[in-house]
Amino acid sequence: MADEEKTEQEAKKKKSPLKLIIILVLVLLILGGGGFFAYKKFLAPKPKAVKAQIANQDGEEADTEEGGEKVPKVGPIFDLEPFIVNLEGQKDTRYLKAKISLELKGQKTSEELNKRLPQIRDIMIELLSSKTYSDLSTLHGKEHLKSEIMIRLNSILKTGAVKNVFFTEFVMQ
Repeated sequence: MADEEKTEQEAKKKKSPLKLIIILVLVLLILGGGGFFAYKKFLAPKPKAVKAQIANQDGEEADTEEGGEKVPKVGPIFDLEPFIVNLEGQKDTRYLKAKISLELKGQKTSEELNKRLPQIRDIMIELLSSKTYSDLSTLHGKEHLKSEIMIRLNSILKTGAVKNVFFTEFVMQ
């Protein structure tokens, strides 16, 4: 019986280092993974694009380069009141509700737009109501409408220009 007890104790001793090694390896993997995560999240250098985004959130202007190109600055935005027009068509009566924002090249352009607001609204209503539902139902049609708006508004502006057109609301029925 004494021999059996010794063999059982030896077997337990042989198994315990194996268990200890497995536990140590698992602990090292967990600590290594946690260390890697902490390094990537908090200590690793940030890419230029992320630095530029952080700078914009802090109120700095975006002059940093992203992939060799400068990040464009956003000009002043001029919001127009919503337009509700009948779309051109023979069969059904269809409506368009559009809210449009204009990105301008300078602050003086905003002052001129305020002075010419009735003329601008007339141009916009005339242009929007001349479109059909099928003209505006595709992405290409909306992009074409944006370019038409820019061309027509820039043709009447004396100081500055419209740099971009944004649809902030666009509903057709």
